[in-house]
Amino acid sequence: MDDQKKMILDYVVREYLEEDDDTEITYDTELISGGIVDSFSMVSLKRFLEKKYNISIPDADASPEAFDTVNSISALVDRFKKA
Repeated sequence: MDDQKKMILDYVVREYLEEDDDTEITYDTELISGGIVDSFSMVSLKRFLEKKYNISIPDADASPEAFDTVNSISALVDRFKKA
């Protein structure tokens, strides 16, 4: 299992689901279009990722599409880790 994806998934579950919420989140679950992550939460997730990986994600690249699944978030992080 990819450690980065697992860390992102764990963060989303911990920060955005209620303790009694039994929604199952996978790497392909639609987070934004599925209503799990809203625009305010997306900003806090972006900040978390920037600090965790010591990267800077330009606002233009922080689109709802880029943050809609754990897989897409991980790909975005990889893109800026290499930059």
